[in-house]
Amino acid sequence: MSGEVPAITEKLLAAKKAKGLTFTDLEAVVGRDEVWIAAVFYRQASTSEDEASKLLQALDLSQDLVPELTASSVKGLGPIVPTDPLIYRFYEIMQVYGMPIKEIIHEKFGDGIMSAIDFT
Repeated sequence: MSGEVPAITEKLLAAKKAKGLTFTDLEAVVGRDEVWIAAVFYRQASTSEDEASKLLQALDLSQDLVPELTASSVKGLGPIVPTDPLIYRFYEIMQVYGMPIKEIIHEKFGDGIMSAIDFT
């Protein structure tokens, strides 16, 4: 992904806005955390068929979109420096603290890759 917003994201966000729903509202419907649901909207996470169905029903969108929400997700924003001010600050945090955090993880847990899949 090179920074552009996927078409499914635009559909989901438009439906959410049209229905006057918040991610907290959708959390209650799907039974998953609001941040995870937002990640699904941006295709940074994938749903189960049941979760996709509940989400689409709450948004009054076609169940034909279930395969798109259950497909493998896209991780990251691409090899670009973000231009959105808030997202850039997260990027900046990793620029400053990324290597130190990596060293501490390796020191405590050995060489390997930390997963961000289940951040809470």
